[in-house]
Amino acid sequence: MYIHKTVCISPQHTFSEVDLENTVTVEGTKLVVIEPPYPDIPLNILRRMGKAVRMGVGAAITLLKEYPHLNGIIIGTANGGMEDCILFLNQIIDYSEGTLTPKNFVQSTTNAIAAQIGLNANNKEYNITHVHRGLAFENALLDVKMLLSENIESTYLLGGVDEISSYNYNIENLSGWYKKKPVSNEELYDTNTEGSIAGEGVAMFIANNSAAHAIAKVKDVKLLHTSDEGEVTSQLKIFLGKNLTEVNEIDLYLSGENGDTRLNHFYHACESLFIQTTIARFKQLCGEYPTATSFALWLGCLILDKQQLPKGIIKKNKNKKEIKNILIYNNYKGEQHSFILVEKTFT
Repeated sequence: MYIHKTVCISPQHTFSEVDLENTVTVEGTKLVVIEPPYPDIPLNILRRMGKAVRMGVGAAITLLKEYPHLNGIIIGTANGGMEDCILFLNQIIDYSEGTLTPKNFVQSTTNAIAAQIGLNANNKEYNITHVHRGLAFENALLDVKMLLSENIESTYLLGGVDEISSYNYNIENLSGWYKKKPVSNEELYDTNTEGSIAGEGVAMFIANNSAAHAIAKVKDVKLLHTSDEGEVTSQLKIFLGKNLTEVNEIDLYLSGENGDTRLNHFYHACESLFIQTTIARFKQLCGEYPTATSFALWLGCLILDKQQLPKGIIKKNKNKKEIKNILIYNNYKGEQHSFILVEKTFT
């Protein structure tokens, strides 16, 4: 599976002009996206869109200009539309199920993002949303890989979208998943405390089977449910053995480390396998959210294409002359794990 075009809206300068050398620094417990003005969405439609929907549609439109005839739209999300869902439920209580605002109902379902993209593009092909918490994007990625194995000439839009809704943030905060005290995202890995910082964003990809002019190749993806550190490292070794001849052939290990000390042992155990590998982290840029691996894949594609590592993400630099492949490892709440192997294309 080859990635040909990507776009990302995040808390950093990643949309239109990409600048990751000058990190946007935020002091607090939330990393909120820098939203563009969405010039391609009519204002009368834009004002009716929830945040997750307008982020997803706004990002997708830039890709649809070059790829108007897609064979499917596959989106992964965990909290897309949550804010509008809560607004609609509150209206039911406030108005005793009387005069309700229909837009909140329309925008409140998780499949609203993929549906709106399909409507905007007049696309009546395969359209589906995967909602699997911390593995939502990975399931969407697997879906695209399987579709391409059956439909060799097809091209698909793949995406991951999540927003920080006040409801979800409060629930996660009460559950202890965010820092108790405000922290700068640049100092996220120096806090040595439990919890992370909330994030949000969208990353979209055009994927097909053609290697010509591709940015990167997604060679393999592995999903895992476990709380056993040994099982994670064991499965990682199997994953690497399946795809590589030696562990040290990995040029860059991109870690989903999020500053939560309760999860460090997973990341450190996997990291110990890569003695001669450059190690980088990405969640100080985007924060923690269920589909953060979509940001990691976007970042991986950028690194493979430009052959440059943003200084702020490097944890251990082995001064690789060329980055030919990247292993992305992420875990969500210590229970859902994924490995994604991305390679540079030589065409």
